[in-house]
Amino acid sequence: MPWDESTRPRRPQSGPEVTYSERGREVGKHLIDVHDHLRHELRELRSLIEQVREGARSAGEARGELNRMAMRQNDWTLGAFCSRYCVAVAGHHNLEDVSVFPHLRRAEPALDEVIDRLADEHLAIGDALAAVDRALVAHINDPSDFEPLQITIDALTDALLSHLSYEERELVEPLARVGFMPGQV
Repeated sequence: MPWDESTRPRRPQSGPEVTYSERGREVGKHLIDVHDHLRHELRELRSLIEQVREGARSAGEARGELNRMAMRQNDWTLGAFCSRYCVAVAGHHNLEDVSVFPHLRRAEPALDEVIDRLADEHLAIGDALAAVDRALVAHINDPSDFEPLQITIDALTDALLSHLSYEERELVEPLARVGFMPGQV
């Protein structure tokens, strides 16, 4: 894991007086929906890697499928500007970094440490995504050595799933109150 989970900052808990509109609940749920789609795509990627390990697909076919998955995911949530799953996740994180996080910082200054941590984790996940792609390319050149590919996909899985859960725990509730952008809720 690229970080010690016990050092993750926590947001202050909202009191019982806080209420949420129906629109606010939908906004909070939207983050979970996007993350659930990324989790589904990750499961598909892991399945592809397992198919490569078993010899049912070549690493080149797995990279092609990775590109197809990314295009489907981008059409669903981020727009068709990326061509690979790795870039799609990076695009999702970039959208948060340049749009959502600045809004949350203005609306909820108590989230600064959490947002700083999430932004740092985005960089670590970007590194893990790039490592998976490099490992697929290396595997194409040396299909006899599967271990580096398995190590990179396991590291990506651990980092991404942990990050998505942390982000949901810390941001769904504030997003339900203040939205992804000013005036949304």
